Amino acid sequence: MIGVDWGTSNFRAFRFGNTGEVIGRRSYPIGILKVREGKFAETLQEQVGDWIANGETRVLLCGMVGSRQGWTEANYLRCPVKIDDLAQAVMKISFAGAEAMLIPGVMGEDSNGVPEVMRGEETEAMGIVDDCDGCGLVCLPGTHTKWIKLRDRSIVSFLTCMTGDAFAALRKHTILSRLMNSEAAMDEASFLRGVARSADAGGLLHHLFSVRTLALTGDLKEETTASYLSGLLIGHEVRAVMPADVHVHLVGAVQLCKLYQRAIAACGGAATLEDEDAAARGLAAIGRRLGWL
Repeated sequence: MIGVDWGTSNFRAFRFGNTGEVIGRRSYPIGILKVREGKFAETLQEQVGDWIANGETRVLLCGMVGSRQGWTEANYLRCPVKIDDLAQAVMKISFAGAEAMLIPGVMGEDSNGVPEVMRGEETEAMGIVDDCDGCGLVCLPGTHTKWIKLRDRSIVSFLTCMTGDAFAALRKHTILSRLMNSEAAMDEASFLRGVARSADAGGLLHHLFSVRTLALTGDLKEETTASYLSGLLIGHEVRAVMPADVHVHLVGAVQLCKLYQRAIAACGGAATLEDEDAAARGLAAIGRRLGWL
């Protein structure tokens, strides 16, 4: 079986052995927004066609490839959602040479009844559900960070924070960009200073201007302003979303997860970095329920 996690920015493919172990993997920066003229089938063939030629006959996909902007729009399942629900609701898509299925997304509401949606993260959450003993708070940092609450091996609710998107926009398209060196390395002290600032009165929109003023007065080196901004944004996110006395399970790119781990600790919480292969494990688990493994 081939499993594909196809998001907005990246394409990740896994080739599984008969027992669900990963025997091949590929990753390319060809997210759905970079697929020209809707040629998803052709793009998939380009990336995994040799695996298919070598005998793979089934492809299971998750992520934004199943969105309105993707290959074909798959349904959303409403919370609470278990892994069996995802497996039972997969959607067949037309793909020459192999049977291809899309995993549905998940829909919920925040505490005020405003809709929440996700595609791909539900598969990652199911990939670590055993590590969480079926319950807990899972954070998946990224462009649109997800905070997923698990209970009884189900996704019961979740929240989205556009922290990564906001960081990129502020860093590249505002007056703050004049201060930032895109090649500068992460500076932990400045990052934690930003996290600490997020606890002050005044709110995020006011705090953002301190990136500029601290640099102008020489209180913050220009090469560390991006680190400070990152800490400020992640600090506000964590303080707004993380409940007290809850252990957080972090899933995603190791370096970004480590930043979240530091921010969570600075905000009085604790977090554990979970398996970076959560998407592969979730795809394999759903594949087993389809009888593909």
